[in-house]
Parts: sequence; structure tokens; C-alpha cells
Amino acid sequence: MAQYMSLSESERKEPTQPFNSSRDSTRSFSPAESSAEPILIVDDNPQIRRALRALLVPRGYTIVDARTGEEALDVIRHEHVDLILLDVNLPGMSGFETCKEIRRTSTVPVIMLSVRASERDKIQAFDAGADDYVVKPFGGDELLARVRAAFRRTAPNGLSTFTRDGLVIDFERRTVSLKSRRFRLTPKEFELLRQLVSNKGRTLTHRWLLQSVWGPDYGEEMESLRVLVNQVRKKIETNPAKPRYILTEPWVGYRFEDSEEES
Repeated sequence: MAQYMSLSESERKEPTQPFNSSRDSTRSFSPAESSAEPILIVDDNPQIRRALRALLVPRGYTIVDARTGEEALDVIRHEHVDLILLDVNLPGMSGFETCKEIRRTSTVPVIMLSVRASERDKIQAFDAGADDYVVKPFGGDELLARVRAAFRRTAPNGLSTFTRDGLVIDFERRTVSLKSRRFRLTPKEFELLRQLVSNKGRTLTHRWLLQSVWGPDYGEEMESLRVLVNQVRKKIETNPAKPRYILTEPWVGYRFEDSEEES
């Protein structure tokens, strides 16, 4: 906070539009870009939050936002996010301090955004645990490229098939084989299973799964998620009533368990 207050008036002034209009994103995007990864935007300026949301949502990303570092830490404690766009000049806890606190418990990628362009500030950001640093104003295409790069660095390696004890999930062909019985996955069944297997061993919240599978406007339709989970269990579980792979975390969500079958 002291560092923020010591800046000159011109340095402290945040642009209401984070993008450089001469470099604003006009590139068309393909469905392959759409991935529904949840991104947390942390910025006290509502116009900047809206601008970032307008850039990211059409590319298929799910957006959660916070106005302060304290709000951001609360979000991380209760929701799953795959990437954080973190402003440096926040009221109360600074972006640097927030990043340090995030790193105490999480390895989620953090891209810091700031009008500060000095080498000293960039070093301070990286020392706090940031993965990238973008100076405002920036081009929309540049930010999208940095977001994609962050996801590539943390993507699961080689998710093409999953094989265990007679179960074969082929993500390229979107099929499931269970002890010689073959099933084809519907688009939503495929996306649900992809999310669970990609994050095996981790509990994914109901809200996160709903927004990943159905889109950012969903989050409360628990019955729809339960029905879909049951449909997938019938295709991958030997005994769907006593699931081995897709486990329920009561009141929280679901977890894909990749353990050896007990003899």
C-alpha cells in the first residue's frame, strides 16, 4: 500500500480501458479456443473488469471477479479457478501482497496487470510468485496469447486415453469401453468426463462443473449435474450404485479417483 501511495499522480492514474485501441483484438476465434476454464479477474475498477470480461467470455472462458485482494483470497478458498488476472494497484492489500498470499496455498497461474512499467516492479511481481506481467494499456490479442500460454504451461500432459481394469476412455474418439461393452459419449458427458479426468484426485465444485459443461450462465442447476453424473457412471462404472471412479463429495462436488482396484 505504501508503494502505491508513493507513486506520482500520473503513475497512479489507471486507464478506464485496459486495451490499447490501436492494438485491440479483432481476430476471429475458433471453437477450439473455447475451453470454459474459470478465470478470476481482480481489479477495483468496474470498467476494466467489464472490458476483460467482454474480451474473455466470447472465447469460452468462465469469469469470476473480485474488487480487492481480500475478496480474491476468499474466492480462491471457496471456488476452483484455473488462472488469475491480478491488478497491482488494489485498495488495501496490494497485488504483490495478494500474490504472495496466493502462493502460500496455490500454484494457480497468476498474470499481473499494471500501469507500472519499471524493471523494479516487474521483478517484485515475479518475486511475489507471478507467472507473467502485462503493462497497461495492452492489446487484446496480446493478453489472449498470454492467457493461452499460461494454460499450455499448466495443461495435463497427453490426455488422449485413460485405461484401468477393463475401462478404456478414448478422448479423441469420444468413446468408452467397459469390459468389451462400448458406449458413445454425448457432448456434455464427454466434457464432464474430460474435466474430471483432467483433474483426477481433485474435488471439483458443483458450480465449477456446471459452468465448465453448460457455460458461464449456469451454476445453480444441481439436479441437471446429478443426472449427467449418473449417466456417465452407467457407462464407466461396473457398479454405478457404488462408484469407483466418480466419487461424490457431499455438499461440495465430485472427484475422479484413479486408484487401483482392491483385490
